[in-house]
Amino acid sequence: MNNKVVVALGRNAFGRTFPEQKEMVKQAAKAIADLAEARYEVVITHSNGPQIGLIQTAMTEYSRISASHTVAPMSVCGAMSQGYIGYDLQNAIRSELLNRGIYKPVSTIITQVRVDPFDRAFHNPTKIIGRVMSRDEAESEERKGNYVTFDSRPQYNGYRRIVASPMPIDIYEIDAIRTLVDAGQLVIAAGGGGIPVLDQRTQLKGASAIIEKDFTAAKLADMLDASYLLILTAGDYLTYTDSDGNEQNVGEISVNEAEKLIAEGHFGPTTTLPKVQASLNFVTAGSGRTAIITDLGRARDGIEGRVGTVIR
Repeated sequence: MNNKVVVALGRNAFGRTFPEQKEMVKQAAKAIADLAEARYEVVITHSNGPQIGLIQTAMTEYSRISASHTVAPMSVCGAMSQGYIGYDLQNAIRSELLNRGIYKPVSTIITQVRVDPFDRAFHNPTKIIGRVMSRDEAESEERKGNYVTFDSRPQYNGYRRIVASPMPIDIYEIDAIRTLVDAGQLVIAAGGGGIPVLDQRTQLKGASAIIEKDFTAAKLADMLDASYLLILTAGDYLTYTDSDGNEQNVGEISVNEAEKLIAEGHFGPTTTLPKVQASLNFVTAGSGRTAIITDLGRARDGIEGRVGTVIR
């Protein structure tokens, strides 16, 4: 085993606005600094759900105001989200480390992730993003070949874009990430699941998709041969409801036990299930690996076995 850990930060680490994100990343920075202080080699990936939607909405509105500007492709929005989330996050981590007397460079890598053009996800999109549209605007989007759905949640109650969430196959910047980690740097990479791209000979073409960040985190951890995948969320443990209707914490479980809980339908398909499936992908792809799912504020407790859902 080595001391490499890939940390996946959920959307609860960032908030929904620029000022809110700048303040909230300070909590994430403390969790990361705790790991660095314990001498773990840390690579961070993160969610970008609200942020990419904000960017896509802003760029769409700009194109409507100025006819000379086109709507930004989803891949470009993903790249923008990686840049500005990385900017806030790396500065917050740098400050937290220096406040503890630790000098450790922090870098953000704009990361491209290969997806399969024949992935079934492209015919069954699941990621709802962006602004609320009228019926006419929704029909216009569909004529362009985009998918639209009606988002009935009270805060939206209207039509919105929906994009595919294909599985990650390869990470193009993996050698750069590995080199920085081996040089003792703390690296932020594959934000928002990475920019999904299609390999076209010598070119990489951005795909209209958003990769589930937990699956990319697992792929990143596997390619780095990390010992730990640490998925930080908003609870000390995953929970499920047993046959008597009681809520149970999921502590340390085996791969077989995790698969049994999945088969019994205990995990939410768009929230908890991807975290468990990604954990299984990582743990079963190598030996001596551990996946931990726990609260953002208890990162070190989780990796040291004092709290969290642990899959070995």
